[in-house]
Amino acid sequence: MEVKVLSSKIVKPQYAEGTARPDTTEHVPSSVFDKVTYHIQMAIIYAFQAPAPSTEDIERGLAQVLGVYRLFAGQVRAGPDGAPGVLLNDHGARLVEARVDGATLVEFAPPKPSPVVLQLHPDLEGDVEEVVQVQLTRFACGSLAVGFTANHAVADGHATSDFLVAWGRAARGLDISAPSPPPHNHLDLFRPRDPPVVDFEHRGVEYYRPTTSNPKQGEGGHHGADNVQGEGGHHGADNVIIHKAHFTKDFIAGLRAKASEGRGRPFSRFETTLAHLWRTMTRARGLSPGEDSTIRISVDGRRRLSAPPGYFGNLVLWAFPRSTVGDLLSRPLKHAAQTIHDAVARLDGAYFQSLVDFASSGAVEREGLEKTAVLKDVLCPDLEVDSWLTFPFYELDFGAGSPSYFMPSYFPTEGMLFLVPSYLGDGSVDAFVPVFQHNLDAFKQCCYSMD
Repeated sequence: MEVKVLSSKIVKPQYAEGTARPDTTEHVPSSVFDKVTYHIQMAIIYAFQAPAPSTEDIERGLAQVLGVYRLFAGQVRAGPDGAPGVLLNDHGARLVEARVDGATLVEFAPPKPSPVVLQLHPDLEGDVEEVVQVQLTRFACGSLAVGFTANHAVADGHATSDFLVAWGRAARGLDISAPSPPPHNHLDLFRPRDPPVVDFEHRGVEYYRPTTSNPKQGEGGHHGADNVQGEGGHHGADNVIIHKAHFTKDFIAGLRAKASEGRGRPFSRFETTLAHLWRTMTRARGLSPGEDSTIRISVDGRRRLSAPPGYFGNLVLWAFPRSTVGDLLSRPLKHAAQTIHDAVARLDGAYFQSLVDFASSGAVEREGLEKTAVLKDVLCPDLEVDSWLTFPFYELDFGAGSPSYFMPSYFPTEGMLFLVPSYLGDGSVDAFVPVFQHNLDAFKQCCYSMD
């Protein structure tokens, strides 16, 4: 089965008739949070059952929403002073139309990421000129797959989900319920104190110093591709498959009750689910009791820094809960959940402000520091998690109803977890878990155990 591309074009932002056209020479400088995050193209896949929304409605909504969220219609460019950022030149977004003949969406794409889903969104490799790319792939059954890609250097998941919901509203002819335009980075936001006050250590956390022995080592001990066997090896990245684990609301309720026993306030759905996955992955990997395992957890700083409502950009740092393998497996679930809870709680407003001050202090340039947010093929014995549990991704409605399912694209980094709300909408969770093939059976055996 082949995906046939029918057309590819640029959709320009559309502005209300009679309104003044914006300045297309304005340059929005990258914030410290834009600079320190992953500079990659991220992709997600939506599926809509028949009768699927029309291309005309989707394209019209895209043009209108780009006229509001202009960062997504611009291009990543250096400013006049050489500083990185986005040029608000109204370049537009790429829209690709495609079809698959003689196959249904269910027959073509499995309900979990695999290499085949890479055909359902525009290519992420090479120099991508557009910040946003969209591919509409229609199937013989009348279903529609919407592949959406965006440059992570411009916006995080919170901001992107706001854009997607607004896109759906525009396609349905509704007002975009967002600040117009949404606030983005400017010189008066996230200002360092004078003089800078660095209250926390950021070396080995958001930044690291490259060495000749391990020039790409980051976040205090994550294992990069240099630490595992090469292509075709037993532990190589090409031996990774993505397993989808579905946790029902009743299973999660049982986990929460067990983890929170004797605790006044129960752990959250996120804390409990992640604690369970941390222990499950550790057991499946067969790690030694004395090894340390760390999770890299994205933490939203909007409330912590009192960012303006609707702020559009990156505003995320990371918590790093750590435990020995022995403690994770011998102590109860509460230990893992409490370790996660405490690590996230430490990233308060003072921590975010300390990072702003550290980044402006000149230490990064003087010491030749690099950011730790770089892609790796294998994270074992560690994990990283992107939680989309609170993002309204299922509210994307182009006029034919909500999507039948939603998932990240194929992203086979061993140990890189994605948590998304189930399409059932009842509080259950789908976890996309990249594991080594030889660890999969062990993961399945303990994934749904309360022990």
